[in-house]
Amino acid sequence: MNRIEFIQEMTVQEKLVRTEFRLSQDQMASVLGISKKTLVESEAGRRLLSWTECVALASIFSQSTVLQNAFGGEMSDMIRAIAFNDVRVTYPATMGGRVWWRLIEDHNGYRIQQNILSQHYRLLDPYDGRMLSSYDLEEIHRYMRQLALL
Repeated sequence: MNRIEFIQEMTVQEKLVRTEFRLSQDQMASVLGISKKTLVESEAGRRLLSWTECVALASIFSQSTVLQNAFGGEMSDMIRAIAFNDVRVTYPATMGGRVWWRLIEDHNGYRIQQNILSQHYRLLDPYDGRMLSSYDLEEIHRYMRQLALL
């Protein structure tokens, strides 16, 4: 999933989230920090939410069942994978992939996992620290080769 695909899907999910939380359009617009007109245009399919609006929606409604089912659990990992595409960052430790993740490869404790719904990948170190997130498995492999992990 790339940024455009994420924005398109979040635009579709916004109204479902609003309904899930039983918010009016006025309330949802206020929560997201946008005008009601902007919200109505998005819900009617006349405009896409912006990247910032999508990140706000995902953050504010991180406990949404609608979003968790659409994207495979907690969305911050996926948002980081999209946002940090081509940017290297140091991530804090994860829970090791007990939920929403399947093991793709294990190389001496360094694990490549894939989210079962969003399909993005992440590389974990032996201590469950996230080293890299990406939608491109080959990018993960290149990174591992650079570090001589493969």
